[in-house]
Amino acid sequence: WTKFANENPECLPNIAASCGTSPNDFERLSDVLNAIPGITYVCLDVANGYSQHFVEFVRKVRIAFPSHTIIAGNVVTGEMVEELILSGADIIKVGIGPGSVCTTRMKTGVGYPQLSAVIECADAAHGLQGHIISDGGCTCPGDVAKAFGAGADFVMLGGMLAGHDQCDGEIIEKNGKKFKLFYGMSSSTAMQKHAGGVADYRSSEGKTVEVPYRGDVEDTVKDILGGLRSACTYTGAGKLKELPRRATFIRCTQQLNNIYV
Repeated sequence: WTKFANENPECLPNIAASCGTSPNDFERLSDVLNAIPGITYVCLDVANGYSQHFVEFVRKVRIAFPSHTIIAGNVVTGEMVEELILSGADIIKVGIGPGSVCTTRMKTGVGYPQLSAVIECADAAHGLQGHIISDGGCTCPGDVAKAFGAGADFVMLGGMLAGHDQCDGEIIEKNGKKFKLFYGMSSSTAMQKHAGGVADYRSSEGKTVEVPYRGDVEDTVKDILGGLRSACTYTGAGKLKELPRRATFIRCTQQLNNIYV
């Protein structure tokens, strides 16, 4: 980390130190933040933010690092968003089950429709001067626009950015076509890689898939940004922050005309 910080000081304002909630995680987080003062964001990242232990861990980190920006999640209800903000978090990560390589809803029966979660959680967070990140569920630039329109301050993307040069992993060639591996962090692949395997008391809650190799990510990012600009134009929003005040959501049976698919 120190070597990376010395070689890339311009990147530090855009980096968050991520950790879990064990005592070892707190020690490691403290070591990183004390060694690299340029990192000012902390991401307390757990699959299930509904525990008293997590709330207390957020409080512990806030006391230890009073000037850092704390991101905490994941949750899907306004009540828990309020609890975490009042405990010291600045930004709440919202989403349980919507990701393209997440199988939590299938394995556990637990989840929440992502658009509804964003609408409810954004309202709760903004009432306390907090912010939210919509984490998961986007399949196209229009979904990103809907997340911002629902009140999200930030939008996380996994599947839409998978398969590019900037993603970790080697290119796989099969039958003349190129692919890259994409897997959820609760998948057996991730747990084998980072945690020594799937523990006996739990199941894998993520998939491992091969996605088509897509080259450099720049064109994909430009496509997403272009969609967001047009969404603001269609709705009359002068800037992205205005989008929630201009957006109206209407329930429909399908998003696209698929006659030529």
